[in-house]
Amino acid sequence: MDNLTTDNETPEHPYARLDPALVLDALDSVGMHGDGRLLALNSYENRVYQVGREEGGPVVVKFYRPERWSDAAILEEHAFVAELVEREIPVVPALQIDGKTLHAFEGFRFSVFPSRGGRAPELGDPAVLEWIGRFIGRIHAQGAVKAYEHRPALDPLTFGRQPYDYLRQHDFIPPELMAAWSSVVEQALDGVARCYERAGELPLLRLHGDCHGGNVLWTPDGPHFVDFDDSRMGPAVQDLWMLLSGERHEMVGQMADVLAGYEDFCDFHPRQLYLVEALRTLRLIHYAAWLAMRWSDPAFPAAFPWFNTQRYWQDRILELREQVALMDEPPLWPV
Repeated sequence: MDNLTTDNETPEHPYARLDPALVLDALDSVGMHGDGRLLALNSYENRVYQVGREEGGPVVVKFYRPERWSDAAILEEHAFVAELVEREIPVVPALQIDGKTLHAFEGFRFSVFPSRGGRAPELGDPAVLEWIGRFIGRIHAQGAVKAYEHRPALDPLTFGRQPYDYLRQHDFIPPELMAAWSSVVEQALDGVARCYERAGELPLLRLHGDCHGGNVLWTPDGPHFVDFDDSRMGPAVQDLWMLLSGERHEMVGQMADVLAGYEDFCDFHPRQLYLVEALRTLRLIHYAAWLAMRWSDPAFPAAFPWFNTQRYWQDRILELREQVALMDEPPLWPV
């Protein structure tokens, strides 16, 4: 997930030029020489490759989507991750090469990262959730030290109203569904506003931003956190709710497990739990607009063939109706 910037609508998408030879030449340009082994990793927003080297272990090279983040926004994310490394928090930082973490080659901006392995965490295990919670608490304690200056906050405007307006204005909704879809989104945004009102004024801090199980890799030494590309300012609970799944009573227990570790290192404002379903609702609205804004990238129609079909928008209407009801239920934790 990202800030909502639209790809250039040109006959050839910018990533069309990014072939294996260019990837290897870009790595050569910073003094690292690939040995020809190249593996495309699972990333749609950016293009990310694991590259074998003639000397040393493989590295991961990330080519940033043109016009998504400014250089300043990328660099302050790198700086935040570097702060976490200094505090021995298990994250994967961009490598400094000749004093820089962001490089340019043939019109692309890219960074190089160490290659780190791991498996998906067992989120059904209370001990694993507590362990992850401890590290998120440490990340947030540092994230609260100062604010981002160049990255937008995660809030009802950036993840709700702006995506909604984009979809309405760019003819993605089938005409026969527009009235029903617009009505339910308006109801959903009203519900989000009520949740934020109940939660009251809360501190915002630098977040991971996309802290689901796929961005937490497990090793014998415990978790480490990858891909801070969506890092932004927001409420702490944004980095907690995506770890939850199942029925309501299961999510209540999971949240208790996460907070048992989290609160060892960072205070948690219980009123934030009014935002769990609101943040889920905003993510659903934002995700649909994210797909729409990337539709000129050939990778997206190939990977998401179900998007922008009649059935897709019918399902989104039903999904948001469920969220409208859920946002009026009591929070997952006594407040």
